[in-house]
Amino acid sequence: MSSLTLAVRDSSTMLRRNLLHARRYPSATLNLLLTPVLMLLLFVYIFGDAMSAGIGGSGADRSDYVAYIVPGILLMTVGSTTIGAAVYMAMDMTEGIIARFRTMSIHRGSVLIGHVAGSVLQSVMSVVLVGAVAVAIGFRSTDATVLEWLAAFGLVTMFSLALTWIAVGMGLSSPTAEAAGNSAMPLILLPLISSAFIPAGAMPGWIQPIAEYQPFTPAIETLRGLLLGSGIGHNGWLAVAWCLGLTILGHFWSRTLFDRDPK
Repeated sequence: MSSLTLAVRDSSTMLRRNLLHARRYPSATLNLLLTPVLMLLLFVYIFGDAMSAGIGGSGADRSDYVAYIVPGILLMTVGSTTIGAAVYMAMDMTEGIIARFRTMSIHRGSVLIGHVAGSVLQSVMSVVLVGAVAVAIGFRSTDATVLEWLAAFGLVTMFSLALTWIAVGMGLSSPTAEAAGNSAMPLILLPLISSAFIPAGAMPGWIQPIAEYQPFTPAIETLRGLLLGSGIGHNGWLAVAWCLGLTILGHFWSRTLFDRDPK
């Protein structure tokens, strides 16, 4: 059996393992989904009128703010879901299963690939579920073309892959699953200081650089432009650059930590 065939076979096995793990503990995934759904409902039904008036002027209504906020909530869902990758990776490292895998004749990188692939699939499915909630409360994407929808799906997948590799690195570097969950909290907090809820230009001057020079803002602006059929400007290239950079960094970090000899 060639090394490539072995890698694909073992990675597929590890992917099934992680999907079965998620199916047996659905409460963990539901808890991670709860935050973006609650944020969506809170900002639309409690703050929606005031926020839409502030963004679009006195003539704007709540539907305008629904269209504005949904892309940010979708990418917040990605950040929230990938926290599970950090927690599950830390659990595997601390509960001894990785030590057992090291003694078996399996492809070494398949463990990481299984975690990453499983997390990306869960992230995409979570985005679909949150998107269904958004449609139920009035979000519409009638101006987007089929090509823009495909590009939006590609962006969500790339962003999920990038954040998952970072989350896996956080899980490998954490001594416990609880510490891994805490270290991955910026993946939920960063969208709060991005353009997810209000334009970066409307924020106080001292926080605008934080909102502008982080991965979520260009990704959100790109997804917003694709879903609403508006322009994305330079945000598309920035979003792709962030995705590629975080993927490479997270992969190198995770492989370095995983390949270290256990103490």
